[in-house]
Amino acid sequence: MSSTNDTRPEMGTPPDPARTASTFTELCNVVAKLRSPEGCPWDRKQTLETIKPFTLEETYELLDAIDSGDDRAIVDELGDVLLQVVLDAQIGADEQRFTILDVIQNLTEKLIRRHPHVFGDESVDDADQVKQTWDRIKSQEKKPKKESLLDGLPKDLPGLARAARLQEKAAKVGYDFPHRDMLFEKLDEELDELHEELFENGETPEVKISLDVEPHPDQEILDEERRQRAEGELGDVLFVLANIARRWKLNPEEAIRKTNTKFQRRFQAIERGLKADNREIASASLAEMEEYYQKEKARERQAAKP
Repeated sequence: MSSTNDTRPEMGTPPDPARTASTFTELCNVVAKLRSPEGCPWDRKQTLETIKPFTLEETYELLDAIDSGDDRAIVDELGDVLLQVVLDAQIGADEQRFTILDVIQNLTEKLIRRHPHVFGDESVDDADQVKQTWDRIKSQEKKPKKESLLDGLPKDLPGLARAARLQEKAAKVGYDFPHRDMLFEKLDEELDELHEELFENGETPEVKISLDVEPHPDQEILDEERRQRAEGELGDVLFVLANIARRWKLNPEEAIRKTNTKFQRRFQAIERGLKADNREIASASLAEMEEYYQKEKARERQAAKP
């Protein structure tokens, strides 16, 4: 997707003011019409609460579009995210709580206030100092004062992302492993504790990875107290993994999202391969499915080579 202007503008160039005003006003007018008595029944009945799931869904669809590298898809999904903002603001206006202008003005003032090295007379040496300045100003803005350093994180933040943010906040006051490599010993410790709860004798059976073994049925832990302990230990393992991601400056939520997408893509390659061979997946053996999986894996790696 290309711009209407063939010349690439200098980085940081704002859009044309006249066109921006008219285009954004038109969007606001459309959303207001949808919420009007003559508008759409679905849009009219929405509240800030009912619209929340759609906001989250559109955000993840935007992430998928960014991963695809398809500019048209990115533009489309960015539009859907923007719609959530404008619609939320229109709902706020209809309820006489706030307007889109309040949202924009508040955001503009916040960006200026939290970037004194750009709009003020402070100076910074690198991105880390920018983050420290942002956090310092943000903490001064929050009223009333937090009772805990860990307060303020959204309750609906995905679990791995929330874990990493909690650890980041604790690390700011020194509550962190002195060396990040120590986390792997901690991971082994947590895995051992998980094994103790998953297996009644506390010993992990040595079952080698093989495609020739008869399928072993999964069994639920019937003892509720033991099940709760196992779930807690599994949470500890995931918490350490999120901490490892943080210390290596990786995004754990993005990592699992990409792995989910990768698995889906490779499993669908199994389905396509079997279909091309006029086979039903239900009739294929594990070894046959794995062969298609590995072919797709090899194809992806070859395609990724420079």
